[in-house]
Amino acid sequence: MTRAAEIAKMGEVLTNSQIGGRRNIVINGAMQVAQRATSATGLGGSDPAYQTLDRFRMNIGGTSAGRFTMAQVADVHDGFANALKLTCTTADTSIAADEVLSLQTRLEAQNLQQLKKGTSDAEKVTVSFYVKGNASATYTLELEDENSRRIADEFSVTTNWTRVVKTFGGDTSGSIGDDNALGLSINIFLHGGSNFTSGTFSANTWESISNTTRLSDNQTSFFDSTDRTFFITGLQMEVGEQATPFEHRSFGEELLLCQRYFEFINGGMGCAMTTGTANGNFCFTYRADKRASATAALVGTPVVNDGSQQSNINSIVASYHSFTSGIFLDLSTGTVNNNEAIMVYSTSATVGFSFDAEL
Repeated sequence: MTRAAEIAKMGEVLTNSQIGGRRNIVINGAMQVAQRATSATGLGGSDPAYQTLDRFRMNIGGTSAGRFTMAQVADVHDGFANALKLTCTTADTSIAADEVLSLQTRLEAQNLQQLKKGTSDAEKVTVSFYVKGNASATYTLELEDENSRRIADEFSVTTNWTRVVKTFGGDTSGSIGDDNALGLSINIFLHGGSNFTSGTFSANTWESISNTTRLSDNQTSFFDSTDRTFFITGLQMEVGEQATPFEHRSFGEELLLCQRYFEFINGGMGCAMTTGTANGNFCFTYRADKRASATAALVGTPVVNDGSQQSNINSIVASYHSFTSGIFLDLSTGTVNNNEAIMVYSTSATVGFSFDAEL
């Protein structure tokens, strides 16, 4: 690129893009944080859920026989050390009409006000990411708002890492609430039956959602072979029509952003008070305020110790109080002494409590 071209490009960036801090609206786009697990196997059927990497949800619908694994993998390139990898483990070449598979990240409404959605000044947005696979493929990138409007375009995957850049026009219709609810989803469709392909696909056009027009006949099925893989990293969404370099945040920053939606704790987790010979009340203050009141769950079997004996925590009987800053739990334990302070802790890095406030 000539010096004149470089200057012209810089002027374009200054004119058309937000170059200050927090350009990237996506959380964990570099695939660094995986609080739940670094891999999950046997995924599929009809079981939408967050499985491994924080903020990335597998949206699975219909009756597909296809199965896959989801994992955080080390793959160094272009300044990235990690990627999300999907691997088909059971193929499904007889596709039922209602089948669908997409990778999804959901964005909180109050973090999207800069899009000016529903106004005459609605902003263009640019989504960029790096992808590769075992073979050439065509998949679909979609933005879906809380009011059932969407815009989409197809993108290609090759066997080498390539950066996909898609700019979408601003939507002068609809709105995004200024609250802690779901505002917009970024969907990457990897598979879909005829319920999703039977209509006419319109690229880069905001429209009301009709499932029949969400995918085109060009769409590759991720479940077409057990050789099929899909890698992604460096996911960024920013205001404007220019894709700027990926905004790398520190691991600590990214973890804290993720913990607004999900937090896993282990180690020495705090003190509780026994309320019987097999119960204890446990208060925990979150490391990051949650988006909403969280749901607590045991991960493995943490333990308590009353100074004379150690007992397993068998279940969470109730969440007496759940707020955005902390939670008060009633725990069912093994034998403990009544009316004594006890320590709550785990004996393994993979054991503890999870607190879920996901969108």
